[in-house]
Amino acid sequence: MVKTWRELEDIQPKVMKMIENSLNKGRISHAYLFEGGRGTGKKDVSFQMAKSLFCTNRDGAKPCSTCSNCRRIESQNHPDVHFISPEGQSIKKEQIQYLQAEFQRTGVESRKKLYIIEHVNKMTPNAANSLLKFLEEPHADTYAILLTEQVHQLLDTIVSRCQVLSFQPLTPQVLVDTLVEHSVSPSTAQLLSHLTNSLEEALQLNEDEWFGLARKLVIKLNETLVTRPEQALFFIQEEWISHFKDKEQYEKGLHLLLLLYRDLVQLQADNEQTIAFIGYREQLKKQALQTTQRKSVQRLEAVLKAKQKLSSNMNPQLLIEELVLELQEG
Repeated sequence: MVKTWRELEDIQPKVMKMIENSLNKGRISHAYLFEGGRGTGKKDVSFQMAKSLFCTNRDGAKPCSTCSNCRRIESQNHPDVHFISPEGQSIKKEQIQYLQAEFQRTGVESRKKLYIIEHVNKMTPNAANSLLKFLEEPHADTYAILLTEQVHQLLDTIVSRCQVLSFQPLTPQVLVDTLVEHSVSPSTAQLLSHLTNSLEEALQLNEDEWFGLARKLVIKLNETLVTRPEQALFFIQEEWISHFKDKEQYEKGLHLLLLLYRDLVQLQADNEQTIAFIGYREQLKKQALQTTQRKSVQRLEAVLKAKQKLSSNMNPQLLIEELVLELQEG
């Protein structure tokens, strides 16, 4: 479901204010480039702006979201609003040529026409050149909204012909609140907000059974190191290695372990409000009383070094075994 105008004002206040001012003053650019990371609301804002341009019952800049035009845009069925996204791995020249042909015709229901291109950085070179010609000679009452996560991959000549609106990463608290609205538990939402600032990625992780078990294994590894350190290597052999199978998964596991030890240091510094593993808080509090802050910092540094070694292509299994030995000594 597309986010409401009000919700987007909370997530991207600067972007929404600029769009609102342009709509109220009737100063709409013929082409916009929305750039920013995943999950920052680019696509939702493009839908809201499209609805505002065609809405028959607009309140200032805000669309009513109930008229026929608003409903059809939201379901991607409006004849004068065209949506383009990659076919396979790229946006092809034929897709842009189809768009050009459509825009040669008069609008079906009004003089206005709008096209929205998602992942515009995935255009083939021929498609990019075709789009550039389209942007250089815009038709009257036609508008473009281009969406990208990789603005540096676009031709400078395309960027220069657009009004660029930069979407900021979601703040941790906004992400937590939004995740809770999506029925994610508060404790999971808090942890996810420390792993990513993308709503889309956070929701995917929340539904990922592998990630759920990875979190439990990281907690279990810590408990083993605290209560039965001599069994830690056995735990790695019996449970960890069968679950963490490649470099990407090891990166996630080490990141979770890093957050856990960071939480321990934060609790020892009486900074409880910023911890990631809030569902594991009471156990970490007990652990914080049983060890020194110096040892906790040493363990944190050991995990950081392990992450660096993983980046240099060290064998992941050997790496985690070396790390566990170092954590045992700590």
